[in-house]
Amino acid sequence: MLNRRQLLQQSALLSLSPLVPAFLTRTAHAAGNEKDRRILVVLQLDGGNDGLNTVVPYRDEHYAKLRPKLQIKSDRLIKVNGEIGLHPALKPAAKLLDAGRMAIVQGVGYPNPNRSHFVSMSIWQSARLEESEHGQYGWLGRTLDVGAGPQSAPQGILVGPGSAPVALWGRRSTIANVKSLEDLALAAPAGILKAATGKPSGELARWAADASDSAFSTVERLSALAGHDSPSSKSGYPNSQLAQHLQLVAKLIRSGSAARVYYAVQTGYDTHATQQYVHDDLLRDLADGLKAFVDDLTVDRLADRVLVLAFSEFGRRAAENDSEGTDHGAAAPLILAGPTFAQGVLGLAPNLADLQDGDVKMGIDFRQVYATILDQWLAVRPEEVLSARFERLPLFTS
Repeated sequence: MLNRRQLLQQSALLSLSPLVPAFLTRTAHAAGNEKDRRILVVLQLDGGNDGLNTVVPYRDEHYAKLRPKLQIKSDRLIKVNGEIGLHPALKPAAKLLDAGRMAIVQGVGYPNPNRSHFVSMSIWQSARLEESEHGQYGWLGRTLDVGAGPQSAPQGILVGPGSAPVALWGRRSTIANVKSLEDLALAAPAGILKAATGKPSGELARWAADASDSAFSTVERLSALAGHDSPSSKSGYPNSQLAQHLQLVAKLIRSGSAARVYYAVQTGYDTHATQQYVHDDLLRDLADGLKAFVDDLTVDRLADRVLVLAFSEFGRRAAENDSEGTDHGAAAPLILAGPTFAQGVLGLAPNLADLQDGDVKMGIDFRQVYATILDQWLAVRPEEVLSARFERLPLFTS
């Protein structure tokens, strides 16, 4: 039987356990049989990325005519093939493309495009065209629902500030929001740690000690991770918010987090005026962050397990406006990074002589990309998530 002092010690030990996030205290159990399972990291390029100045159709004579001030001269581009070149700020990402670690899917959109930020983002996040189905469950939430059980640890994590996007909303699955690793690395009070050295007696005491040991182990692991960098991450991550989010994702993956999906947002792509310098900076941050992230994961042989999907709710209009910016458009290129891809570029370059209401025409439905990721990456039946069948794309080598 416990005496008063022992009971207080064990109660103090037990009280620490709820302070450690459940999705991390359960990591060892969750990761035990699934340490090799694949992970999806989604980057939302918020505001509508200008696809024509991201992946530039430099051989199309209409490009310079539509963009007399915003055009990027051919000699500044990073040539991908005889038709397209990457924005010069994407040089780090071009190295991933050369290594087979990045893929560009051109002309991605959906039928009857909507130029509203809210509506178009809802379509992408829900994978539903009908407005009545927006704001309910997201495509990632429905994906995670497939494997969710009662009281399961969250398998979706929003990294960074803000509330969880609709994309992560599910019926059964749960998600978490992690702003920084330091917020999770709670230091255990010294008195409680000292109390833990005693040998527990009795069933309740042993149970309390086991729970506390799990909490302490998690605290120690997080504290170590908060200050730990791989050889790549020590010098590879730039000081941008997106890069810091990606570095946090890499640390959580390395820690053994049970999450299958991570989500981060890069804002600022609504470039209606003076676009050039803003867009340059955004793409540089994106490319630097992606390269550092993939390099970091490669050090620990994790890159083949982690797919990055970078999307925006729409592209910009083909013609520049009078404010040296671009307005809301439709189809645009989509970027994938991480594992080895079957080919670097999928889909046709935009035909600027054949526009639809001033916008680039859709060549590939974004739900084809989702279906391919669900089927060939996450091993989830796409029809169960998308409620329709979409043709798969030749993205992955295996």
